[in-house]
Amino acid sequence: MSSTYGENLKLTIFGQSHSPAIGVTIEGIPAGEKVDLDELQRFLNRRAPGKNAWSTPRKEADAPEILSGLVNGRTCGAPLTAIIRNTNTRPQDYENLALTPRPGHADYTAEVKYGGYQDRAGGGHFSGRLTAPLCIAGGICMQLLAREGIAVVSRIASIAGVCDEGELTSSTAEKDFPVVNDACGEKMRAAIAQAREEGDSVGGVVECAVFGAPAGLGDPMFGGMENRIAAALFGIPAVKGVEFGAGFGAAKLRGSENNDAFSVENGKIITETNRCGGILGGITDGMPIVLRAAFKPTPSIARTQQSVNLQSVTREELAITGRHDPCIVPRAVPCVEAAVAVAVYDALLARRKETREKLWI
Repeated sequence: MSSTYGENLKLTIFGQSHSPAIGVTIEGIPAGEKVDLDELQRFLNRRAPGKNAWSTPRKEADAPEILSGLVNGRTCGAPLTAIIRNTNTRPQDYENLALTPRPGHADYTAEVKYGGYQDRAGGGHFSGRLTAPLCIAGGICMQLLAREGIAVVSRIASIAGVCDEGELTSSTAEKDFPVVNDACGEKMRAAIAQAREEGDSVGGVVECAVFGAPAGLGDPMFGGMENRIAAALFGIPAVKGVEFGAGFGAAKLRGSENNDAFSVENGKIITETNRCGGILGGITDGMPIVLRAAFKPTPSIARTQQSVNLQSVTREELAITGRHDPCIVPRAVPCVEAAVAVAVYDALLARRKETREKLWI
């Protein structure tokens, strides 16, 4: 399984939804960096399950245990490994999946690829549960980026077609429902409640912005910042699309409308608009990095669905049991921040490496 991301900052995520523990190993953090575990826990709490009406009733503390790489609160240069113990597992809820794959899940494709040896409980390694160790890595990277004057913030841009209003200019982390306009948030909550009442689910979009990223991060072609960030974001289960700046909307514009005019502000080169999302040619231009990630509706729903029996190769109806979110978007907000923070910090380390190499030439 491809569970490793990064070049200069490398993280490997391990475990399954109902295994004894899940975790992450992070390599590449310079020695001597302070890690505030209380701040990290507050970040993880934003993703943790079982805390509100739009979340799965599965309750997990999501308290990380640092096994290596941290001494007296600072990185020591060794790989940093952390685990979260799974304490509320119910693998029996998934025993029927050996023959009948759930629509919208990776059950069938995992069966084809791994020949039935995969862990089916809760989706195994394909589960959104694995975003918890991603948030450990991302939460640490957010602390490291903050010391460089770089902030990663996000909000729910839409749920079930209900859009947030206003610009994303600061963190929504302190809000129970992370939107800019609370009235819009109430409409989103109502849409989630209605879907749950009807035995269904809804999806949505998370918008993320990175403020303070310097110009010069990323590379052209396959090493561009869009590539790096998108690769991390698509590691989050349920992400089905990513766009930067004006995104697909740019296809409707003329060049004169889409181009961001350059200007100077306090001796710094800026653009008067930011339709490019802070990235040109795969390289950051110093403006905020702006992106949006689209999340599909939770595929596990209370309604009976059409599937097949893999043994008899016949059609079969499936009623899904277990504990599931009617909408994963609110809990996905910190996951998006985590993925973006990991990608940006990896690119920042790459830029520093390039600079050092130039000094030696």
